[in-house]
Amino acid sequence: MTDLSAFPIAARWPAVHPDRIQLYSLPTPNGVKASIMLEETGLPYEPHLVDIMKNESQSTEFLALNPNGKIPAIIDPNGPEGKPIGLFESGAILLYLAEKTGRFIPSDPAGRWEAIQWVFFQMAAIGPMFGQLGFFHKFAGKEIDDKRPLQRYVSESKRLLSVLENRLESRPWVTGSEYGIADIATVGWVRNLITFYEARDLVAFDSLRAVPAWLDRCLERPAVQKGLTIPARD
Repeated sequence: MTDLSAFPIAARWPAVHPDRIQLYSLPTPNGVKASIMLEETGLPYEPHLVDIMKNESQSTEFLALNPNGKIPAIIDPNGPEGKPIGLFESGAILLYLAEKTGRFIPSDPAGRWEAIQWVFFQMAAIGPMFGQLGFFHKFAGKEIDDKRPLQRYVSESKRLLSVLENRLESRPWVTGSEYGIADIATVGWVRNLITFYEARDLVAFDSLRAVPAWLDRCLERPAVQKGLTIPARD
């Protein structure tokens, strides 16, 4: 049997199937990147709910795996050279799983780097900007009288959507004719923007054509539908 005792997180969230990839997450826009990718690849995995509302991601055990205290994180008991490996950062997890399986990332170097740059675009721009819009529009930030921060993030979110719109006008998926990790990285954030953050009208989402059509294509995929619900919330 695989021994995960070297990872303190496995003591707090014990593995029933230690030979499978262990996923520590919550179905947030970042969390679902890992669960969707695991569903798409068909890799055996075991999900563990990390309740960020109870500060579980700040626990000693979780921080031992991810010092930044953010979900998702994984342990692959069959990592490089057959040795267990722990990983955090959703973009790094996507790249790791893509390279592990040889799926959802182009095999040619130019195509591979094209996919990676769009994953970085999501990580560096879409996630932070959409997240700040959500804070100032729906959460504690909405109580701030000065609306310039909200206006800033609305404007930037609309700009980023226009980048995606232009990109998707001539191709079905972010990197071309094949669905891949750039789509997986982005779908949860675009969906969250117009649902949970309730910003559909704020960013004029229905004035777009290519992005809504792309979102519909993503959401039609069974692995996306399932991944959006994993780990199941209490």
